[in-house]
Amino acid sequence: MDTRFLESFVQVVELGSVAAAARQLDLTPTAVSLRLRALEADVGTALVKRVGRTMMPTAAGSKALRQAKLLLAEVRNFNSLASNTELPAGPLTLGATPSVVKGMLPGMLRKWLGKYEDTKILIEPAASTVLYQRLLQGELDAAILVHPLFELPKTVLWKPLRKEPLILLAPARLQGEDPFSILRKYPFIRYDRRVVAGKMADDYLKLHGVYPEPWLELDGLDYISDLVKADLGVSVVPDWSYGNQYDPGLIRHRLPAPVPTRNLGIMWLRSNVREKLIHAFLALAD
Repeated sequence: MDTRFLESFVQVVELGSVAAAARQLDLTPTAVSLRLRALEADVGTALVKRVGRTMMPTAAGSKALRQAKLLLAEVRNFNSLASNTELPAGPLTLGATPSVVKGMLPGMLRKWLGKYEDTKILIEPAASTVLYQRLLQGELDAAILVHPLFELPKTVLWKPLRKEPLILLAPARLQGEDPFSILRKYPFIRYDRRVVAGKMADDYLKLHGVYPEPWLELDGLDYISDLVKADLGVSVVPDWSYGNQYDPGLIRHRLPAPVPTRNLGIMWLRSNVREKLIHAFLALAD
């Protein structure tokens, strides 16, 4: 069985269309359709079906999907181990939050290219909760994400990279004002309480008896920053700036202690075939 056929099957099911799978695999839709037909001919049954505009797995396809992913992972592991160097072959599939992709990651990737230019890294941006689940399912080798608010299972390894205390983000014109007074007087943009730092911010404000009236609640630190810069409100967010490169139109107010801290780090599963690559990448963060 050709593993490229399995890869096409998995992509079609996960992306919901032949066209999307073709874009992901850098193939034509016709080529992906031919691969699917060849795979179905091999196994002797239909694996996908069209439901409206979406491609869905059949009953047989649903049962085969997990095994297909495991087979593809094993092939990838085999290819990594068949290396002529002390490091396993790539690519290293690395998940990262959007703020990491924009902030911390470019410098680390620049160092990686200078030292391991022949070893590819695949970057997959997503929210921390999504990255954590994808890591547990074996879809990522490692992920740079926010430590969750619960104890990690023993199968997961964690290396802290950065601590980000909560701050009050406000327009520069509010320089020098008391942060709690600002929060009580100005429109409030709430950082999404479904993410770790958003919940931290909500709990912190309640603890100090500060109940701003939010007119907007959203995820995305860069989006919040843009809205604050446009003088549409203030927000309590983690101090995610890198190299102190905040826009001069913004001011970071320190909040009264004790201030919660968002912990950013890299996470991976024990006994990962590409663990030496992960350690090599980690060394570039020092």
